[in-house]
Amino acid sequence: MMAVMRNSNTTARAAAKDATHERIVAVAARAIRRSGYDGTGVADIMKEAGLTHGAFYSHFKSREAMLAEAAGKACAESAATVADVVAGVPPGKALVSMLSAYLSREHVEQAENGCPLAALGSETSRQAPEVRRVTTRHVKEMIDLLARQSPDWGQPSAHERALVTLSTMVGALLLARAVDEPGLSDSLRLAALQHLAPAAH
Repeated sequence: MMAVMRNSNTTARAAAKDATHERIVAVAARAIRRSGYDGTGVADIMKEAGLTHGAFYSHFKSREAMLAEAAGKACAESAATVADVVAGVPPGKALVSMLSAYLSREHVEQAENGCPLAALGSETSRQAPEVRRVTTRHVKEMIDLLARQSPDWGQPSAHERALVTLSTMVGALLLARAVDEPGLSDSLRLAALQHLAPAAH
């Protein structure tokens, strides 16, 4: 009986630790998109997660390890959002729907919950290898998802078009967020949308 109770207590503690770990990663995933990698400090993350700074090292071996997990979470959330858009429309409309959602004003205004490539792209080259590896995987997944929307999927032309589409999407969103003139911001995203998916405009 005591062994069962000990096992139950150990399992409960492990589950609580896992839940806490996930909470920290979720907070960090929002923070890096809001403030950038360099603007995201361990103390701020732990405070926002409702934990002490000292508890950090029972969850991560380093700040870089936390950032890599946060980047992974941000990428997974972004991929899930795109997958939901694709799943909700007929196959022939998926690309237009993806582009319309990605290049929307709402996405421009919601960096904290949006695409990590646009929010963090210019900083990523200076990050630790594990952070760059996570980003590379996400870029490849997005290229593949975009290529799958092409009638000639599987051909080099579909892959090349997906490379250009992703580069244009991310670049347009990044610039639309960077400028301080709402009209120019709208023009940047709408021009990209018109170029990539004329039917959406």
